Amino acid sequence: MRAIILALTFLLTAIPAMAETIAVIGTGNVGAALGPRLAAEGHEITYGSLKPQQQAVLDLVSRTGKNASAKSPADAAGRANIIILAVPGKLAEQIVLGLGDLDGKIIIDPTNAPLNPDPAFKLPPNTSIAELIQQAAPGSRVVKAFNTLPAQHMADPSSASGPVSIPLASDNDEAKAVVAELAGSIGLEPIDVGPLEHALWVEGMANLLIRNMFSSRQTFGFYLRPAPSAAK
Repeated sequence: MRAIILALTFLLTAIPAMAETIAVIGTGNVGAALGPRLAAEGHEITYGSLKPQQQAVLDLVSRTGKNASAKSPADAAGRANIIILAVPGKLAEQIVLGLGDLDGKIIIDPTNAPLNPDPAFKLPPNTSIAELIQQAAPGSRVVKAFNTLPAQHMADPSSASGPVSIPLASDNDEAKAVVAELAGSIGLEPIDVGPLEHALWVEGMANLLIRNMFSSRQTFGFYLRPAPSAAK
């Protein structure tokens, strides 16, 4: 067991950085935070927008820098090997169904369900949005990530005044390792929390954080301190 843990730890931390072609579907707070940060690490960013010629989108492309562009969501996804779904959680499944052939692609899911009841969206019991995405694109490799922190900490991790953990849930260890490398490269600390079925609990973490954020209770961020390795 200890050998398996050490091997997975190596995968999550020791894979060398390499340039990726990344489609960021959505140009809101999350897309506008992750896109420029990942572009600064040498990745080619294509934003997927329903209005790619809108001035706000063109301004984001300009801020993102070299090789950035904006296209329709399907066109952006088609030319990328990694897709970030920076969209409202209640629309994620529907949007994925419109992105075309996603077989073999890594889909990063940073979405969360609406906090308040929405008659247009009802998440099935004991199911996560990440699992709905995987069902909508069965040939893809979905990784739940980046949903447990505010966009400002994505753009500038130092604004959190301490380490920021990024829980990763996926059924594909190779995809999980790629996303761990991306998270680590922009100053965040990835941690493997298991298979995609655990995304339900990761989404629950975000629910708790956001509810405190918009209440009179104390705000907080997540730092999951790795336990010392011990032989079993």
